[in-house]
Amino acid sequence: MIVEVVTGADERPEARVVDVDDLGRLHLALGAVTDEEAAEALERSGLGRLRDADTAVLDVAALRAAAEPRASAENWSTRWDAMIGGARGKGWLSADGATLQVHVESAAGA
Repeated sequence: MIVEVVTGADERPEARVVDVDDLGRLHLALGAVTDEEAAEALERSGLGRLRDADTAVLDVAALRAAAEPRASAENWSTRWDAMIGGARGKGWLSADGATLQVHVESAAGA
């Protein structure tokens, strides 16, 4: 699963969740946007916030709400729980389970 921030139709950066059935990976991909634009788009979408140039913190409930309706895998919910459990085991999930730390990658070359 990828949360990406790209320039939208109105040239205003927007955050969206893509590859929702791929729960073996999760990161934030930035298109041709500045860190400030990315931070604003993430916060505006309710998906999370940019911690620094390399790390974002995503809202687990908002991420699931954005992804689950578009999921097509029958076992998506089970795989989601496994992804969140794996993140907890690696120390990427907050103590209360509300937020998830993810790596930031550039999508410009993708």
